[in-house]
Amino acid sequence: MSRDLVLIAMSLFVWGTGEGMFIYFQSLYLQHWGADPVLIGSILGVMGIMMTIGQAPAGYLADRVGSRPVMWASWFLGATATVVMALANSMTLFVVGLLLYGLTSFVVAPMNSYITSVRGKWSVGRALTLVSALFNLGAVLGPILGGLLGDRLGIGAIYRISAVLFVVSTAIILFVRPAPKEEAHHTEATDTGHLLRNTRYVGLLVLCFTVMFATYLPQPLTSNYLQNEQGFSLSQIGQLGALGSLGNALIMLLLGSLAAPVGFVVGQGLVAIFALIMWLGSGQIWFSIGYLFIGGYRLCRSMALALTRPLVRSKEIGLAYGLIETANALAVAAAPGMAGLLYAASPVLVFQVALICIALAAVISLFVLPRIEPVSAPAVETQPLDEETL
Repeated sequence: MSRDLVLIAMSLFVWGTGEGMFIYFQSLYLQHWGADPVLIGSILGVMGIMMTIGQAPAGYLADRVGSRPVMWASWFLGATATVVMALANSMTLFVVGLLLYGLTSFVVAPMNSYITSVRGKWSVGRALTLVSALFNLGAVLGPILGGLLGDRLGIGAIYRISAVLFVVSTAIILFVRPAPKEEAHHTEATDTGHLLRNTRYVGLLVLCFTVMFATYLPQPLTSNYLQNEQGFSLSQIGQLGALGSLGNALIMLLLGSLAAPVGFVVGQGLVAIFALIMWLGSGQIWFSIGYLFIGGYRLCRSMALALTRPLVRSKEIGLAYGLIETANALAVAAAPGMAGLLYAASPVLVFQVALICIALAAVISLFVLPRIEPVSAPAVETQPLDEETL
C-alpha cells in the first residue's frame, strides 16, 4: 500500500470505530426521543436526501480543484455533526446533527477518486474494497463499545465519545498528500460527449438505484425490530452490529478480487440471506449469523464504482463517482420511508418485501450488466492483486 493509502485507511479505521458506536442505535435514539416507526423512517429518509444533494457537486468539484480539499471539508463537517448530536438536548437539535452527518456523505466520490489515484498497481476494485475493509474493522469495535456504554451510561454517552474519535480521524486525514492525476488508459471510454449521454453509464446509474434500494430496505429499522420484537438489549444489538462490521470486512477482503459484475450480483445474494434470517430466525445465534451477511450491501456499492471506471474518461471520474453515489443516496433516502410503513403494518413485512425486491433486482442485474460492460476493460481493472501486505 502507498503511504497515502495507509493514512486514509488509518483515518477510516478510527472513523469506522466512531461511527460504529452510534450508527446501529440511531433509530433507537430517535425512538428514545418519542418518534414512532413512521416518523423514524421519515427522518432517516430526509437524512438520505442530505446524503444525496452533495454527491454530484462534490465529485465535480474534486475533478476541478482536487479530491483532497473536498475530503478535508467532509471530515471537518463530520466532526462538527457528531459534536452537535453529542450536545443535543432535544430531538430537534439531534436531528440537525443527524442531517449534518448525512451531508458528510459527499466525501464518498472525492474519496474514492482519491483512492483510485493513489492505488498504485492495485486494481480499483481491490483498492476500494480493502480500504472499506479497514473502515469496517474499526467498526467492529464501535458497536460493542456503544452497546456497553449505552447500557451503563445512557445512549447519549455514545455520541460524546464518538465525537472525540472523529476529531482524531480528522487529524490523521490532514497528512495525506495531493492526489496525482490519473493517466488515461488507451482502453478507457472515449466518448467525447457529455457524461449523461454515455448510455452504458446511464444504464448503470439506473441499475445502481434499483439494487441499492432493494439491499438497503431491510436495514433501517432492524435495531428497532431486535429491541421491540425480539427483546434485545443495547449491548446485544451492539454485538450484532460488531458482527455486521466484521462481516463487512471479511466480505470485502475475501470477495474484493471478484470481477465487478460477479461481485455486484453476489453482494445482492448476501443481503438476501441477511433478510431471510431476520425474517425466519430466532435467538442470538441465528441473528448473529444473519449479520455476517449484511456486508453484501457495501460489496455492491464498491463493485458499482469498479463497474463505473471503465465506462468513463479519467477527467470525469470524480463526477461519474458522484452521480453513482447520488443514485445510491437516493435509494437510501427512499427505502427508510417504505420500511417505516411496512414496519407499522407488520415488522416482519419489511424483510419479506425486501426479499422480493432483491430477487427482482438480481434478475435485472443479470440482464443489464452484460449490456453495459465495455468490449475491452482497462488492464488495471483485471490484473490480480500484487503480493503486497498491509
